[in-house]
Amino acid sequence: MSSITDFDSLRRAMGENSEQPEGPARNARAEHLLLEAEKLNIPLAVIEALGHQLKVYNYSSEKGKMFVPFARLLRMWDERPEDFDAYETHSLHWVFKWMSAGMLDQPHIPLTSIEKWLGEMEHRYRLAGHSERALRSAEFSVAAHVGDMPRAERAYAAWLAADRDTMADCHACELHGQGWWQAQNGRDAEALELWRPVLEGEFTCAHEPHTALASSLLSLLRLGRADEARAHHLRGFRLVRPMESMRGAYADHVEFCALSGNEARALELLAERPAYFTDEGHPRSRLDFLSVVTLLMDRLTVLGLGGTQVPGPAGRTWTAAELAPHARDRALALAARFDERNGTEYVSERARARMARRPLVDRLLLGVRPSNTSPVRAPERPAGPVAPGAEAPAAPGTQSSGDSAPPAPALPALLVEARRMSDTLQPHAVEAWAAVAHAAQEAEAAGSDVVLEPRDRAEIADHEAMALGPEATGLFERAAELYAEAGDPGEALAARARAAYVHALAGRVDEALAAVAGPHEEVLSLYAAGGTDLRQTASVLMARARILIRRVHAAGEDLQDAVLEEAVTAVRAVLALVEEHTGEDVRLAARAAEAQAMLGELAGHAGDVETAAELSARAAGAFVAAGLPWFAVEYEARLAQLTHHLGDVDGTERALRAALEHGGPYLEPVGRAQLHLQLAEVTGGLGRVTEAADHALEAAHWADEAGEGPTLGAWARHQLGGFLLRRGRWAEAAEVLESVLPDVTAGTHGEGAVVQTLWWLGDCLGELGEHRAAAERRLQAAGIARDWPEQQDHATLAHLAASSLEQAGLADEAERAYARAGELWRTVGDVPGLVRSLRARAWLTLRGEAGPDGARALMTNAVEECEAAVDAAPDDGTRARLTADLGHTHRQFADLLVRVEDAGATDDDGEILFEEAVTALDRAIAAFALLGPDALQDRSRAELAAAWLEADLGRPADAAARARAVLTAHGSAPEEDEAARSLRGEAERLLNTVTREKREPVEN
Repeated sequence: MSSITDFDSLRRAMGENSEQPEGPARNARAEHLLLEAEKLNIPLAVIEALGHQLKVYNYSSEKGKMFVPFARLLRMWDERPEDFDAYETHSLHWVFKWMSAGMLDQPHIPLTSIEKWLGEMEHRYRLAGHSERALRSAEFSVAAHVGDMPRAERAYAAWLAADRDTMADCHACELHGQGWWQAQNGRDAEALELWRPVLEGEFTCAHEPHTALASSLLSLLRLGRADEARAHHLRGFRLVRPMESMRGAYADHVEFCALSGNEARALELLAERPAYFTDEGHPRSRLDFLSVVTLLMDRLTVLGLGGTQVPGPAGRTWTAAELAPHARDRALALAARFDERNGTEYVSERARARMARRPLVDRLLLGVRPSNTSPVRAPERPAGPVAPGAEAPAAPGTQSSGDSAPPAPALPALLVEARRMSDTLQPHAVEAWAAVAHAAQEAEAAGSDVVLEPRDRAEIADHEAMALGPEATGLFERAAELYAEAGDPGEALAARARAAYVHALAGRVDEALAAVAGPHEEVLSLYAAGGTDLRQTASVLMARARILIRRVHAAGEDLQDAVLEEAVTAVRAVLALVEEHTGEDVRLAARAAEAQAMLGELAGHAGDVETAAELSARAAGAFVAAGLPWFAVEYEARLAQLTHHLGDVDGTERALRAALEHGGPYLEPVGRAQLHLQLAEVTGGLGRVTEAADHALEAAHWADEAGEGPTLGAWARHQLGGFLLRRGRWAEAAEVLESVLPDVTAGTHGEGAVVQTLWWLGDCLGELGEHRAAAERRLQAAGIARDWPEQQDHATLAHLAASSLEQAGLADEAERAYARAGELWRTVGDVPGLVRSLRARAWLTLRGEAGPDGARALMTNAVEECEAAVDAAPDDGTRARLTADLGHTHRQFADLLVRVEDAGATDDDGEILFEEAVTALDRAIAAFALLGPDALQDRSRAELAAAWLEADLGRPADAAARARAVLTAHGSAPEEDEAARSLRGEAERLLNTVTREKREPVEN
């Protein structure tokens, strides 16, 4: 802790303390500084220390401490106003407003005292000559708080009617308050219009747009503007998070999550701020916070999660069901204290209304990674099949939606429904047969006289086998026996063929081919003799074709033409059998469509990608035409891959969109995530970044639903962060990228993805002014890229990190980082990068120990490197780019020389430096002249810079000549050319200046 020896050191210490994070530590330091100020025996020092104490109290959770230092300040003013300078006089009157709000927020301060204070404020403002605007704003706050609506409306109108003066709140705060009143009265659109200049950054202050962003959340949801609500939450919470004093705005974000289906994130927010449950320095914001906690806990209980462990007051563990009444009791007790003070029930009514709010949307996707430790998960959605053919074994682990249902229908009705679903290839047919099996077991256990026929039992076993996957062989064989017992030899052979296909699924292709050979020969004979129908025959032929395709897959690069041709022949046999009958039976239509797709797949193995794409498209269209769009999804996804390979971007997009549309509610979450992610990449590549971000957001959500958050979901969020970055939505991108960073790993996603995530995050943080954090991320990325064979990325990241360090005020670290970047640029042969690093080091060195001499040496080195590169460059555009760099380097050298002179050189040295600067600018002009019209603006700027120096050197004629040259060069430029207009304007000002100086007589 630095010692306070005089007024200047006190001011420095207060300035340093103001930069510290809000909270008790900063407040304690302010209290100590007041004691130090009192030792100086300087009244103004005490006044400034009291003002500093007031400020840190106001921007903390200990707002209740403001009254004592303010009372002391007011007494000092009344006794010796001459001790206050102009700034502290203004500050004293300004803080009157803080006192009004502060009293209102403390229920132990009587309302009569607050009204008396308003009168005192009015009296003192009138004496000081201030407008009534701040006074009426304070009166409005009192009336709105106690629920006196007529008075609030009158004060609101008087507030807006009064003139703005130096005591009025800043524009941002005023607009927030006005918008808040509109929203409270149900006028959301009007509120958002008032907030718009604050939300767009036109007006800002220490707490804005923080509070406006938080206040806007529910208004946006109520108006259906979900995308803006998401953006305001991600952007606003990032601003609120580090500010201890903003418990009310923090509560708004928790409430938004609770009312938008993001209960898990709401709990994460509570866990970040355990002190908010108990901090008593600002009762009004504590009431807001506890009301929202109650709302969230009630919401969790409604969702059946009352037993979930949740964050709460320290000292014990809490469940949602336990915390809800605890928070409600304390919130209402606080509200009752306010109401007792106010003589109304308004605060309690509003608190109860807030606790009782209902969700405004089912679920708003936010894009940020859910915490791995969060006890709340999004509700699961029902999954459905996407693989074609009801006879194909379903993926293991398929489940029904699990929704509660009325009492199950009787067994005969279940049988009818299951047969309807399987005969028409409806989704969830397997589950329907599982319900039949369950009902049959219950009937048997209850001693019912309902008897299942062998055919019924055969179909139950058959569909149970379909759900088992590679373990289904025995059940398919059992189904075959039951079909035979039921007198259906064709379906028995089909069941045996399905059993054979299970061997192929398990990788036992030769065994599968041996097993299917018998059923294949038998079914053809049986069909020829009229002993079975077309459907069963097609089923056996399709099973054999599938097995042969599995053999093609297994062959890999060793695929022989004979193996491929046998598979093609088998598939064509299926197609020849059914293609004349597809209008008679949906199952046969499905066989024909699948056969087309299989031929396309085999064409791809043969290297004929165009035919593969054509047949996949034909297959998908056939499924849709047959009324089976959900089976088209697999082939549309495959078509997207093929068209992408062919470079048909539009075709790829069409196929992916069709897959999403046709999958409908039956698409598995992981499949939906993959399709959205592919669409994000396609639309992003086409420059439709907003649409790409929407698809990446959906992909992340569905990946989470599928349990693939750390893998597929992480990649989707990585992409989402990049798209948000491209849209210039820095805060949202930073939130997404920071949330996903723990999941993007080299082992799963590759080092390139890790580096890119850090790189993007560094870019976002830099745009947000968080330069130290940006440097950390860029250095972290550079550390990974350091070991890559190609060092271009390493050099770029090192240079970016140096820039961030420089902007963070870490000059020594920045200089070292630029030096390292320069070494890397030299290694990769990137002269422009090397020159940029040398120029940056020169500017840093100018302010460091090496001073002007070191800076000039570095800038000279930059010029030499650039000149050598220009001389050696081929005339293919490279030379032009290097020549432009040389011109800019000469220009910067001139600027540096001028800065050296400004830093305090002697008059003689200054003239020499200016002469050198003019020479450097002439060299820049010559370099830009070589580039012709493309560099005209750069050349003119250098010409004008030289002209001003000529004027300073006492050469007005030379200065004027340069100015006229610029006017001539841009004289014919159109008026809408802002750059040319600006250059002409500067040249005219320069001409006027040197002409006027020439006319003025020289005094002896």
